[in-house]
Amino acid sequence: MSPTVLRLGAYRFFFYSREESKPHVHVEEGNNTAKFWIEPIELAESHGFSTRKLHKINN
Repeated sequence: MSPTVLRLGAYRFFFYSREESKPHVHVEEGNNTAKFWIEPIELAESHGFSTRKLHKINN
C-alpha cells in the first residue's frame, strides 16, 4: 500500500507502509520516480528525473 501524502501539479508524494524505518518520501511524475530522506532532506535515489526537476522537487 502506498498512501499519497501530497499531490502538487503532476507530482505525487507518497510512502510505502512497512518499508524501511528511516523516514523518507517517494515522488513520482509519470514514469519518473525519486526517493528523498526526510532528515536531513537528501536525495536517496532517482530514476528518470532530470537534474532540473530534482532541484525543483527538493526546493
